[in-house]
Amino acid sequence: MTDPLHFIPRETALVLVDLQRGILQMPVAPHAAPDVLARAVQLATAFREAGAMVVKVRVSFAADGADVLDQPRDSTAAAARPPGWDELAPELGAAPTDLVITKHQWGAFYGTELDLQLRRRGVHTIVIGGISTNFGVESTARQAFEHGYALVFVEDAMAGLSAEAHAFANRTIFPRLGRVRSTGAVLEAIRG
Repeated sequence: MTDPLHFIPRETALVLVDLQRGILQMPVAPHAAPDVLARAVQLATAFREAGAMVVKVRVSFAADGADVLDQPRDSTAAAARPPGWDELAPELGAAPTDLVITKHQWGAFYGTELDLQLRRRGVHTIVIGGISTNFGVESTARQAFEHGYALVFVEDAMAGLSAEAHAFANRTIFPRLGRVRSTGAVLEAIRG
């Protein structure tokens, strides 16, 4: 049996990773990108209503690509980046209290002001979702754990490049970093 969730809204942030035009068009599994986005919208609305912070993270690079990591490696995911690929999904909405973080690698902490802004606002718990489970979400979560944040993973508000990779992270990695729950369980807790 899993422990029930309890949030203190002013100490909790919803962090949504890479829900942007170019990434939402990628094939993902086991949850379709439109479903992940719809659940993220539900979560963002509930978090704002509860007085909790919403952080929207996007990945972007300079027009000339000079800030793209380019170490030698066996596989790359380099793809064409059409105009507007890095625009956040408008369905997520916006509130004056939302924070938008632009990252230039998989994780949202390194080289950004995310940790500083969360600490200044007294955030201790991060609820996380987005695309892709095993890249942006997992990298951000590992960094958050190392920074001392409590983590809640919203399993059905994220998707990976394959169902197997998503399942591996949610069964093996994420339970060691925090708690894995459904959108429904998180909504119930933030509204409670």
